[in-house]
Amino acid sequence: MDELTVELYGVKVGVLIGLRGDFDFGVDQAGLEQFGVGSIAVSVAVPLIESPRKSDLNRRRAFFEEVLAEGNTRRQLANLARLDESNTMGLLARYGRDVAGALQIWNPADPDEPRRPEARPVTDAEVVTMFEEVKANPLGNKGRRRLSSLAGVQDKVLLVRTGDGWAEPLDGFASTHILKPQSGKYPSLIFDEEYGSRFARGMGLADFETSVQEIAGRRALVIERYDRGDDGERIHQEDFNQVLGYRGDDKYEGKPDGRLRKIAQVLRTHARGQEQRALARMVTLSAAIGNLDLHAKNISLLHEQSGEVRLAPMYDVVPELHLGLDEELALRVNGHNSYPALTGGDLVAEVESWGVRGASAIVIEALEEVRAIAASEKPHPAADPSTPYIAERQARKLLNSIDQVGVPPAELPADRAFQPRVPRGGWGGPPPSP
Repeated sequence: MDELTVELYGVKVGVLIGLRGDFDFGVDQAGLEQFGVGSIAVSVAVPLIESPRKSDLNRRRAFFEEVLAEGNTRRQLANLARLDESNTMGLLARYGRDVAGALQIWNPADPDEPRRPEARPVTDAEVVTMFEEVKANPLGNKGRRRLSSLAGVQDKVLLVRTGDGWAEPLDGFASTHILKPQSGKYPSLIFDEEYGSRFARGMGLADFETSVQEIAGRRALVIERYDRGDDGERIHQEDFNQVLGYRGDDKYEGKPDGRLRKIAQVLRTHARGQEQRALARMVTLSAAIGNLDLHAKNISLLHEQSGEVRLAPMYDVVPELHLGLDEELALRVNGHNSYPALTGGDLVAEVESWGVRGASAIVIEALEEVRAIAASEKPHPAADPSTPYIAERQARKLLNSIDQVGVPPAELPADRAFQPRVPRGGWGGPPPSP
C-alpha cells in the first residue's frame, strides 16, 4: 500500500492510502484541529470527518482523480513519469506538488522529500522552446524537477512571473501564469479567447489579466492564474466535476440531469446569495457570445482561508461559433442542448428553476451588457473579425425571445453523450489586457 500526504495551506489535512486507482482519503488530526470537524475546506465532496461513509468512496476518489490533467496531456505526463495513465496514486505522487488550488500532494517515502521549491529564471528563447516541445512535455514538464498538473485540453505551459521576467517552477514552486501558444490548427483561437475574457471582465465576472504577448517572435495568450495571490501564494479551488463527483468527459451533460441547477444548489448551500446571480450571468454571457464549452470543469468554487466559499472567476471564455463546431451546449439550459433552438425564455426558465428571484431582469441586464461591450470592444486584429457581430446578433436574438421557450426536451432528437468533434479550449482549474 502506498501513502501520500495531502496538505492544504501547509497543514496536513490527510493521507491517500492505496494502490493505483484503488485508494481512499483519510483525515489527519492536524486538519481537524485547523479547519474543524465537518469542514469543507478541502472540498464540498470531501468533508473532513474521521469516519467517512463508504457510499461516498467514489466521490472522494473522483475529487482527487480530477486534480490531475486529462486526455492526451495525462497520457503524455504518465509516459514521462514511466507510469500507466490509470495509475492515479503514482501520478499524484509525481505531479501533485503544483496543481489547481492550494492542495499539495506528495510521497513522504520519496528520498527527495521534503523538497525545496524554487523558480529558475528562463530566457524568452527557452520559453519558445517549451512551446515547441509542449506536446512531448505538457505544461512545460521536462525533467524530474517539473511537477505541475492542470486540467484542460489546450496546449499550455505553466510559468512563474517574477520582477525580472519568466521563471520555471521547480520542485512544486507555485506557478503564477498559464501561457497558451498560438495553435496551428486554429490560429485565431488564443485571440478569440482574449476577446472573450474582455466580456467576462467587463461584466465583473473575472478580475484577472489576460493578454496576447509576443515572446521571442512567438505569440501566446498569457493568463494570470486566479488561484494565486499577489505574492504567488496558493488560493484553494475546486471545479464542479470535483464538487459533484463526476470524472473526465462527464463534465459534459449528455442525458439531462439538471446540471446547472445542481451547481446553483451548491452555491445556495455553501456560498453567498449573490453567487447564484453571478452564475446566471455566466450562463447568459456564454449563450450570447457562443461560448458553448461551459462545462462542469469550467465552473469552479474558491475556498478562502477564512472559510468563505464563492464562485470562482469566469475562465476559458471562448466565442466559437465561427469555428464550425457542433452547436451543442456543454451544459443544458432549461433541458435543452441545441444552441440554435435556445431562447431568452429558456435562460429565464433555467434561472427561475434555481429559485432565484428576478430571473428575467438578471438575464436582460446581462444581455444588454454583452451588446454594449460588443459595440465598444474591438477584437485583436488576429482574432476572427466576426466575433463582435455574432455576439451583438445573438444577444439581440435572445432579448427578442425573452418571452419564448424553445422546443420542449421531449421533441428534441434522442439523447446521446456529448462528444465534441474536436478538443475545445479548457483550462479546468486555474487559467485570463492587450
